[in-house]
Amino acid sequence: MKRLLYSLALLLPLWLQAQQDHHEIGLTFGASNYYGDLQPKLFPNYGYSPMGGIVYKYFMSPHVGLRVGASYTTLTAADSLSNIPGNVDRNLSFTTHLFELHGALEVNFWPIEILKKKATPYIFGGVGAFYYNPFADNAAGDKVYLRPLSTEGEGLPMYPGRKQYSLVNLAFPFGGGFKFFIGKTIMLTTELGFRYTNTDYLDDVSKTYVNLDTLQKYKGTLAKQMSFRGNTVAGFTGSYPTDGGQRGDPTGNDWYWYANVTVTIYFRAFGNPKEYLKTKCPQLFR
Repeated sequence: MKRLLYSLALLLPLWLQAQQDHHEIGLTFGASNYYGDLQPKLFPNYGYSPMGGIVYKYFMSPHVGLRVGASYTTLTAADSLSNIPGNVDRNLSFTTHLFELHGALEVNFWPIEILKKKATPYIFGGVGAFYYNPFADNAAGDKVYLRPLSTEGEGLPMYPGRKQYSLVNLAFPFGGGFKFFIGKTIMLTTELGFRYTNTDYLDDVSKTYVNLDTLQKYKGTLAKQMSFRGNTVAGFTGSYPTDGGQRGDPTGNDWYWYANVTVTIYFRAFGNPKEYLKTKCPQLFR
């Protein structure tokens, strides 16, 4: 065993030297959507928003690489567009601008490299952080940020188990796609990536209604109005929900996802004439 380990140790520098590492940097753009209490369908027929960002990748070999990226998008959903009667009666909505930073491991199924294979499917997984701040329009059409209103009693003394949620949270991105070379310097990637978050308040909806008179006393009339908006629906004949009435689904956290195209510059080839000469030399000299 010692001889084997010693032999591997001697071969490691040669193996590392043989790896054809490269860098990529580029732009990504596409569409995003959200999955949560106000949108229980992963791929709904509405709510898609543009997304954009920048990404950098370092591949230690043609198979395995690391990536970091930053992106920006808008997420939105509304009960008024739901086909679930109970959600329509609830009449909640939200919109948030979302900024994400992430790092991930990316694994190519095939060893894509400028002098060899030109295309491959791949998978990735990692961790990220994102900033968001949900808001909605009140009855007058004015933009209202929801977190300060504690619409589910977050931070109120009579609801000690409901802490004020943070506007910066973790996300766990994972997904896959397909990449291929265009010429010798450009890599084009198509990708579908999901983000599981560590919050159920991406949409400001999670658990149950609180006593609306108590909410009004501590947070004001606007908080009461924004906590339940079913009474603004035409023909509403019901009443305000009771304390403890179901408002959201606390059994799972919220998600968002990207479907995007990324264009990167492949740095081993870019500006390196030796790589171009290799691809053009006769087979005898390769």
